[in-house]
Amino acid sequence: MPNNRRLPTRPQLRNKPRAAMRALQRLLGVLALGLTLGAAGPAAAQLKVGFVNVPKVLDNAPQAKAADQRLEKEFGPRDSEILSMKRDLRKESDKLAKNAAIMSNTERQNKQSQLRQLQREIRRMEDEFNEDVRIARSRELSKLQRKVVEGSQTLAKAETFALTISDGGNFAGSKGDITEKVICRLKNAK
Repeated sequence: MPNNRRLPTRPQLRNKPRAAMRALQRLLGVLALGLTLGAAGPAAAQLKVGFVNVPKVLDNAPQAKAADQRLEKEFGPRDSEILSMKRDLRKESDKLAKNAAIMSNTERQNKQSQLRQLQREIRRMEDEFNEDVRIARSRELSKLQRKVVEGSQTLAKAETFALTISDGGNFAGSKGDITEKVICRLKNAK
């Protein structure tokens, strides 16, 4: 009897490795914690474990606010220009709608053609703008994530943590939460 199972399509396959990787990271984190605690035996009472809430750090770090300001400074003028062009297009479209009855057929067609061309230009500029902003945000986020990891590692070494976990842990009590200390360290590292 033939097997009636369908093979997953390419888009379905693309999403599964990420989910599997996250699950594997969580499992490895829990296993590492278990092995560390198990191997320590009586010394487990002295074992220092910390948890870092990376999204909270990314929201509260002064470097994140500075990155937002840099992006605004870099892309604000282009955004204003696109908004201004959209307002102009809207005004010209309204003007055409109002005066269409008194315009000649050729004049109306020329104006409609100009407006369509302007609309395409605005759409192209918006697409380029959005792509540039996406790339710049990704670049800034990557830099900030590296700083968070470095700050967490520096803090863990300075305060002699045996293990620090970030986001991949299944449970983190407030006692082991070192997020505020990482944020403090990032504020001092400006």
